[in-house]
Amino acid sequence: MTDILDELTWRGLLALSTDLGELRTALDSGRVTFYGGFDPTAPGLHIGNLVLLLTMRRLQLAGHRPIGLVGGATGLIGDPSGKSAERVLNPRETVAAWVERIRGEMARFLDFSPDPSGALLASNLEWTEQLSALDFLRDIGKHFPVNRMLARESVKARLEAGGISYTEFSYQILQAYDYLELYRRYGCTLQLGGSDQWGNLVAGVDLIKRVEAVPVHALATPLISRPDGVKYGKTEGGAIWLSPELMSPYAFYQFWINRSDVEVGGLLRVFTFRGREEIGELERLATEAPAGREAQRVLAGDVTTLVHGAAECAKAVAASQALFGQGELADLAEVPLVTVKPAPSGLPTVVDLLTATGIAASKSAARRAIAEGGAYLNNQRVLTEEAEPGLSDLLHGRFLVVRRGKRTVAGVEVVSG
Repeated sequence: MTDILDELTWRGLLALSTDLGELRTALDSGRVTFYGGFDPTAPGLHIGNLVLLLTMRRLQLAGHRPIGLVGGATGLIGDPSGKSAERVLNPRETVAAWVERIRGEMARFLDFSPDPSGALLASNLEWTEQLSALDFLRDIGKHFPVNRMLARESVKARLEAGGISYTEFSYQILQAYDYLELYRRYGCTLQLGGSDQWGNLVAGVDLIKRVEAVPVHALATPLISRPDGVKYGKTEGGAIWLSPELMSPYAFYQFWINRSDVEVGGLLRVFTFRGREEIGELERLATEAPAGREAQRVLAGDVTTLVHGAAECAKAVAASQALFGQGELADLAEVPLVTVKPAPSGLPTVVDLLTATGIAASKSAARRAIAEGGAYLNNQRVLTEEAEPGLSDLLHGRFLVVRRGKRTVAGVEVVSG
């Protein structure tokens, strides 16, 4: 592998760093133990977290040792970074359940083999739960000048937005204390995080310098955004989750296959392990032969395989091809379905189906789509506004697929009663 910092820079994964020369020297001098933290403030991890996980994996492949830290303690508090209002504190039982799920999700991306660069898992509840308020204030809090804490971007933003509680104000101390404990327990000398965490990362570096008088490092990855500036990981319906319980592999695959030609090159760099020449060729194809969408297929296949495994990816590909007329509609097991009931006179018309699934905003819009030749039932173009499916059209005796244009698709389950 090329120099790991050069690799991260080329992939667009190095947004901020403490002294880059010193960090390069440390990484070149031998195995570095580093960590990335994940707070259980949601039911699972999403693709924003995946940026950090894959960056950790790249460092591990370069010979360094990762620690995946779950915020069993900090998840009870809530990080103010990137939030314009106070978080709602989740019950302890909920946080504990999310901790276990996140442990399992992290374990899919890091190598936990029993060798010198094998990953470790830890929870900051191990060293925080028994820490008394007096010990916290005397041993840790005294090292944090309030003026410096107030200068952190996450705190300044909240103060300008109306205020911040002492609970969230203290979050940066707790995260810094994590770094100190991991340094003491495992010799950890590098912390990774998103660029919105930079103030918290630097707080940990400062604390270790004050307490242990040793230099340590921090590195921040950028917040990956779409061309319109909206952060990846969010859609109109919510986060792009890594867990199949929260988002089906098919829906996950569809998110990636639908990325634009403008953005696909950057996403290949961040979310896949393809090399420079191969990504360069895919970018060329996205520019010179965009109709083939080869770059999007590689992106969707690689990321879905990485997150859900090759078998689930194959199912998602088969379902996707079937929806767009390139495979068997019998492969549509994973497609989310809308349930409808037949009318006394028979099955709903195609106009009704387009409207019920939300593919068309109204019946008049559905009729217009049919008139323009852009409406399909089971991949067959619908020719008349009065068209309605018959019983012979039902796949497996109860399913239909409706489509408008090339990509707007929905499944329908017809139920009785």
